[in-house]
Amino acid sequence: MILDDLQKVIIVEGKSDKQKIKSVLNESACIVCTNGTLGQTKLEELADQLYDKDVYILVDADESGEKLRKQLKRELPDACHLYIDRTFKEVAAAPSRHIASVLLRANINVHTNFLDG
Repeated sequence: MILDDLQKVIIVEGKSDKQKIKSVLNESACIVCTNGTLGQTKLEELADQLYDKDVYILVDADESGEKLRKQLKRELPDACHLYIDRTFKEVAAAPSRHIASVLLRANINVHTNFLDG
């Protein structure tokens, strides 16, 4: 996996999570899909590539998401952990308005139309 020159990196579990975040973002950020849990080697490679980046972790509010979050916490102790409301369970299933507010609280720019109302 080659990361581009973007400073902000958001780590998610799957492609549908990536699409959801991409739709509300109003700034450039690299969105990395783990496709579930990562093996130790892949995790270490990812950590090496992210050492000088602003890393945000946004995973599902379920058992597999928490397992991944624990793995990432060990390898990326300086990462900022973002959480969706447990009632939505999955990032992809959460309303765009909710995702936008989670990202905004982390000082990530979002499209303002998701903040109306």
